Amino acid sequence: MQDLTDEQLVEKYLQGEKQALDFLIARYLKPIYGFAYSYCGNSAEAEDITQEAFVKIWKNIKKFDQKKKFKPWLFEIAKNTAIDFSRKKKSIPFSRFENDKGENVLLETLRDKAPLPLAACERKDMISRVADAINKLSIKYKEVVLMRLNEQLTFQEIANILGESVDTIKSRYRRAIMELKQTLSYF
Repeated sequence: MQDLTDEQLVEKYLQGEKQALDFLIARYLKPIYGFAYSYCGNSAEAEDITQEAFVKIWKNIKKFDQKKKFKPWLFEIAKNTAIDFSRKKKSIPFSRFENDKGENVLLETLRDKAPLPLAACERKDMISRVADAINKLSIKYKEVVLMRLNEQLTFQEIANILGESVDTIKSRYRRAIMELKQTLSYF
């Protein structure tokens, strides 16, 4: 079943093959968790959001329009779940890169194995500035940037998730990048 498309797995699940949903969950568990983490910046909350998103998917998969792609539908549910979670909590810091131990996850993935001390400090400082600059973006810009960079979604997929036109998403992304460049040029 691993070589089946998402849409084929949905069809098999709807035909009664319960294992097909397990394959879909396994396929998207890490990406959805990463997406949720980019919204809340906390691993425990990201786990809750991920779990709740998959419960919603399970409850609503019969309503899925099989003429459409599954991945954008899945990420739209995850996005809405994260937004609902943030409303319940009132204040979720978006796009934090530190885990529960205070380690900078972004820094750990971008860092060279043996950086020079000065280079390591400069890199850490730059990553911190980029993260701060992303945090200062408006929510509409921030979510497009995070979906594009963290989740590597296409502009079309982002447009489908957000219910906007592709041109609007591209425009938001360009404006966000210009705003980031302007913010970062002051440093």
